Amino acid sequence: MEKPAINPFIPIIIGVFSVALSAIFVKMTSADSGVTAFYRMLFSILIMSPVFLMKYTPEIKKLSKRDWVFTSIAGIFLAFHFILWFESLNYTSVASSTVLVTLQPLFAFAGTYFFFKERLSIKTIVSGVIAVGGSVLIGYGDFKISGMALYGDMLALIACALITAYLLFGQDVRKRISLVTYTFVVYSVSTITLFFYIIAKGESFGPYPASEWMWFLLLAIIPNLLGHTLFNWSLKWVSTNVISIAILFEPVGAAILAYFILGELLSASQIIGGSVVLAGIILFVADFKKIKSKFFKEKA
Repeated sequence: MEKPAINPFIPIIIGVFSVALSAIFVKMTSADSGVTAFYRMLFSILIMSPVFLMKYTPEIKKLSKRDWVFTSIAGIFLAFHFILWFESLNYTSVASSTVLVTLQPLFAFAGTYFFFKERLSIKTIVSGVIAVGGSVLIGYGDFKISGMALYGDMLALIACALITAYLLFGQDVRKRISLVTYTFVVYSVSTITLFFYIIAKGESFGPYPASEWMWFLLLAIIPNLLGHTLFNWSLKWVSTNVISIAILFEPVGAAILAYFILGELLSASQIIGGSVVLAGIILFVADFKKIKSKFFKEKA
């Protein structure tokens, strides 16, 4: 496998900052969760279409039955991840929702171990536990063990499991096909899934005020085309575990943005938790040589 043109950790960092804006944009919309997710995905594939049609359509013929199955499953998981996560933001705070939806190492470590036979070092496990502990602290002061907040927390947790499954299936397919083709097909499957979901739920495709369309478009451009696409690019060279650890920084950025934009106050536990998350990430990436030998899929 060829070496990446740039260090994959750079796109991953940019991707994390991009997806941190997602919860803010969703909070600013008044549309149903399924509709918000649908237009996010639809605008993404419309923006990508010119590049895909001009250069990458021949690659579609190279997709095996296994690739189609895995990519379709990934797209369906992504669709329901968005539905459940967006819905969770109607019941709980940005801090709590993003904390729960980014607890991916709990699922990713298990998934890569059972499906890809990736061994987990003590350092990897410890750093993951530290970062997860920090994520829990971020939202601790806002967690409520009853009522609608608990319902929102549960939706976010299920959304977390779905996005991890999406990345795991993508990790397999991205070894064989280009970023643009994989992303276009996954987003297309996700858009189709959301289309039928909206019809089944009886939700409205419109009309909406201009401000709503602006938020839909921003969701497509920044969290999707910058955030998730950069993660998909990185999957060719790094493990799902690497991305899952990095995404733990998302609650930190989202909580800060929610404070300044939405007026959601930060508690002491959230500030301390953010520091713990950063400590876990630093521990994980401190020894680049070990990470390279363990996670990078390149020939010696």
